[in-house]
Amino acid sequence: MSHSLIHNRLSQWYEQHHRVLPWRETEDPYRIWVSEIILQQTRVAQGLEYYLRFVDRFPTVEALASATEDEVLRYWQGLGYYSRARNMHRAAQMIVAQQMDVFRGHTTPISQDAIFKGLLSLPGVGEYTAGAIASFAYDMPYPALDGNVYRVLARLYDCEIAFDTSAGKKHFHQLANQLLDKDHPRLFNSAIMEFGALYCTPTTPDCLHCPIQECCQAYAHH
Repeated sequence: MSHSLIHNRLSQWYEQHHRVLPWRETEDPYRIWVSEIILQQTRVAQGLEYYLRFVDRFPTVEALASATEDEVLRYWQGLGYYSRARNMHRAAQMIVAQQMDVFRGHTTPISQDAIFKGLLSLPGVGEYTAGAIASFAYDMPYPALDGNVYRVLARLYDCEIAFDTSAGKKHFHQLANQLLDKDHPRLFNSAIMEFGALYCTPTTPDCLHCPIQECCQAYAHH
């Protein structure tokens, strides 16, 4: 399997077909974080309106930290899974109170490992969200494995291991690290996530015209 071919084909596909979304037009880790938390249990079409309203009212982590929980929940109303909003509010207060550098990596000398560990220490932030923020905001070489990426990887490698087990998660994380374009992690993670969301879908993938068909072991094995 040619990783460079996959990198090139997915990047070309992404440049032509990706959706234009506000969190893709910024490198602000705060706004990327907000978008990732909203989209955890919410479709993009619904989440977009909430995202715009939320960052308009709370444009910075300091603004979110200084708000009351009631106001934060009011702006979250209708999205459900309110623990997401409570965790994000608590995390913002931690960042401000402890003067954490996780959202200051563009201006403060800080190692990649320190940023990633700092992100993981926040309430409601797991490996996927930390990887997404690290790669999208700072272009750091961390994979971002959402459901779409798990599906693309499972098909590329013809892998039948369940990803919701500890062994499965470890295996898929190894595959993602192997495949990651470490020179362009922001672009690669964006591309493979969008490819899974729009093209390599659960029920109607267009395998005959797939740009990475020749690398797909599931296609080769019918």
